[in-house]
Amino acid sequence: MIGVGLNIAFVVVEVMFGLAAKSLALLTDAGHNLSDVLGLMLAWGAAALATRSPSLRRTYGYSRATILASLGSGLLLLAAVGAIAWEAIGRLLEPAEPAGLTIMLVAAIGVVINTATAMLFLRGKDRDLNIRGAYLHMAADAAVSLGVVVSGALILWLGWNWLDALVSLVIGGVIFWSTWGLLRESLNLAVDAVPPGIDPLQVRSFLASLPGVTDLHDLHIWAMSTTDTALTAHLVMAPLPDTDRFLNEVSQQLLARFGIDHATIQLERGETGLACPQAGCAH
Repeated sequence: MIGVGLNIAFVVVEVMFGLAAKSLALLTDAGHNLSDVLGLMLAWGAAALATRSPSLRRTYGYSRATILASLGSGLLLLAAVGAIAWEAIGRLLEPAEPAGLTIMLVAAIGVVINTATAMLFLRGKDRDLNIRGAYLHMAADAAVSLGVVVSGALILWLGWNWLDALVSLVIGGVIFWSTWGLLRESLNLAVDAVPPGIDPLQVRSFLASLPGVTDLHDLHIWAMSTTDTALTAHLVMAPLPDTDRFLNEVSQQLLARFGIDHATIQLERGETGLACPQAGCAH
């Protein structure tokens, strides 16, 4: 809520002074900050949805909304990059006369606001893709605003009006670079890829090495949200454990070693003539 409020206020300031100063760099940065506000609101709404309890129809609840929000935020930023590049190329061909001092002052405010907003997400960026996305966007914004300060100084000092449009192109490149990794990771999670940071071969090796396990098949690892990971696997054992202690210990080890917090293990005897239909699965 604090991050959204700060950035909405700054977007209004940038648009007002960007129009007054005829600065495409300020207007470009305002558009980028607005897309970040929308991304923050998406993440905020998705986080709220993820707290809702599962239902009869939605047995996993709304946890996946956090993944969809990250994906939507990335797509939104890519669209912004295209608009920025189009307008900047036009300004390179017909440079305006931006007010360098105004650009510097407004962008300097942006450095402070974006840095402060990024710090709000610093603690949780390593455990949640949504939070990491917000942190990366705000940190990139701070760097971009610093670049706008430099361009304003050069415009004021040297009169290089074309530099305003060039900085806008650089801003677009920074946005694209900072967004691409987020978009790729979000898309992977959306199609049930193994979450980054988990080596499926190590998980397979761990399960296959468990005492009494003679075979392993139908192993799946996927993200239920940006913070929760699920696993299903069929383990062939003979004889089967006579208590639930084995399953309990396996679940605890999967959580401790790999961060997999929703494991479902199917135990089979591997009896002749009663082969599991998924026994031939290579994954």
